[in-house]
Parts: sequence; C-alpha cells; structure tokens
Amino acid sequence: MEVSENIQCPFCGQRFEVTIDTSVSFQRFTTDCEVCCRPFEVIAECEPGEILSLDAVAN
Repeated sequence: MEVSENIQCPFCGQRFEVTIDTSVSFQRFTTDCEVCCRPFEVIAECEPGEILSLDAVAN
C-alpha cells in the first residue's frame, strides 16, 4: 500500500510530497528536491499502511 507524506528538503527547506510503499518495512533512497534540485536521501520505516518514521538527510 502506498502512502503520501510531506517531506522537507534539508538544503532549501521547501516541503513537497513523496509516496512511500509501506509494504517494505525499511527503505533508503535518493530523490531530488522539486525546488532546488539537489539530491538528498530519504529514510523510511513502515508498517503496512502506515509510515512510522520519515527522514530527509543531506548527502
């Protein structure tokens, strides 16, 4: 099950939406900020249908 959540860019502070597949309990992936275009790492811990924690980390 996919869940959308807002995340904040660690570089420019802009918030935007990411979609997380909660069927995977631990995820780590890189995405680009929609505003400043800088890449950063997203770390998510999930249970089916729920995001337990979601962090944005500068690379």
